[in-house]
Amino acid sequence: MAQRPVVTRTVSKLRATLLPFRGRRQSIALVPTMGALHRGHLALVKEAQRRARRVVVSIFVNPTQFAPHEDFGSYPRRFAADIQALTLAGADVVWAPSPDVMYPDGFATRLAPEGAARAGLEDKFRPHFFGGVATVVAKLFTQVAPDVAIFGQKDYQQLRVVTQMAKDLDLPLKVIGLPTVREKDGLALSSRNVYLSELERQHAPVLYRTLLASAERIKAGEPIEMVLEEGRHAITLAEFALDYLEARHALTLEPVASLKDGPIRLLVAAKIGTTRLIDNLAV
Repeated sequence: MAQRPVVTRTVSKLRATLLPFRGRRQSIALVPTMGALHRGHLALVKEAQRRARRVVVSIFVNPTQFAPHEDFGSYPRRFAADIQALTLAGADVVWAPSPDVMYPDGFATRLAPEGAARAGLEDKFRPHFFGGVATVVAKLFTQVAPDVAIFGQKDYQQLRVVTQMAKDLDLPLKVIGLPTVREKDGLALSSRNVYLSELERQHAPVLYRTLLASAERIKAGEPIEMVLEEGRHAITLAEFALDYLEARHALTLEPVASLKDGPIRLLVAAKIGTTRLIDNLAV
């Protein structure tokens, strides 16, 4: 029978749990999550096991990255199911602090990332988001002190922000991005997919199909802005409210005009019904 991971809820308990691993010089990987785990998260755990001897999975729905009108209160929370999935996956430790542990009375320090965090993508529509992400991830990195941290590429701008933050702050770990895990029809796995109605779920793969077709056309030498305009039109026709479809430099997230400005990443965000979906693809 698989062994249940040790669940820790205070920093002192977390560090006491990790101390024997460090004493035996066992490497540690961190997989940061907000819970409601799916196959994409479990793929991150599997990669973490490949990269390190011990795996810590954090489960924390971070209030500081949600605006008042967003879904913090209704965000899926399935802790018991998550623990069962992590038991089967072979995770060693679950770090599940409460908001009061992460942000105790008197908490007064927040990070203000720039660079990729101000690329005019997610930050344009969620200006609060990356400050909350950078602060909580910096805390997770400090609390766990992992050798590696594994993130999914679906939240691509977030991955670039976190990678730069770790570099800028000289944090002694490696940030690794894993390719997006998808449904058979291409829809990127997301905890928010449970919000989709049956009809919305049928339309949702349009985002990935548009990314795929646009990437092929750009690789074939077609003008980037023309391809993007036609892609935006296709997404709108599929009953999405489009926030953006952009071609950006894969590392800096600066705008690009042609293939020679690459490497290129296509990024999209759109709402169908009340559910906002994001996705991205390399060109």
